[in-house]
Amino acid sequence: MKKIILLSLIVLGFSTCRKGKVKSQAELDEKIITNYISDNNLNATATGSGLYYVVWTEGTGAQPNSNSNVTVNYKGSLKDGTVFDQSTSAGVTFNLNSVIKGWQEGIPLFKKGGRGVLLIPSALGYGSNASGKIPANSVLIFDIDLINVQ
Repeated sequence: MKKIILLSLIVLGFSTCRKGKVKSQAELDEKIITNYISDNNLNATATGSGLYYVVWTEGTGAQPNSNSNVTVNYKGSLKDGTVFDQSTSAGVTFNLNSVIKGWQEGIPLFKKGGRGVLLIPSALGYGSNASGKIPANSVLIFDIDLINVQ
């Protein structure tokens, strides 16, 4: 009888562990992003890497590649709306090789003059590392205006 009770407790313990299974950070980020999209009535497109983007203005100029220098006017915020960084209206110029993976993948989706939003999972941002006002494992939301492509 003791063996049956012990076996039952072990089985119950394993089944409880499965039900309480911790989701991966990618799954948590996906849920945060899709909730944000729904809550804000956005028509976002997924790229397959976890990145989502919204194009407000298509733009008509050159489209950057991974080696381009770009000038971007941007505002970066967390899911709760906290702004952690933003440029001046003149924007900031940088090479796409020198920024987070979410920007390396997302900025080339726009043409010069294009405007939109990048919804970046933590793996394409700063991952499990905090950076300034950005906590570890944060989804990043960037309003962008691609001013120039070189």
